[in-house]
Amino acid sequence: MAWAMLIVAGLFEVLWAFSMKQSHGFTKLIPSIITIVGMIVSFVLLAFSMRSLPLGTAYTIWTGIGAVGSFIAGIVFLGEHLNFTRICAALLIVSGMILMKISSSQ
Repeated sequence: MAWAMLIVAGLFEVLWAFSMKQSHGFTKLIPSIITIVGMIVSFVLLAFSMRSLPLGTAYTIWTGIGAVGSFIAGIVFLGEHLNFTRICAALLIVSGMILMKISSSQ
């Protein structure tokens, strides 16, 4: 159950990062509200998952999902630039997440 909460927490991190971009510096109400609610849900789920997962593993997976998910959302929905270097960077993040999961006893 902790892993499921952690994955959902990471997805909410993507949501709040994307909506923060859409809020234009918290000047638009609806995206600002989505950002704040998404942050709260993400942090609460992260905290619950940390009850049974190691700190380093949980935090690495959470930030990795957020980073790679935001990277993909920026490309797909915002037309952000995609190049070989950015792809390599995302793959390195995913590799780190996999290694952290493998090294975890949970």
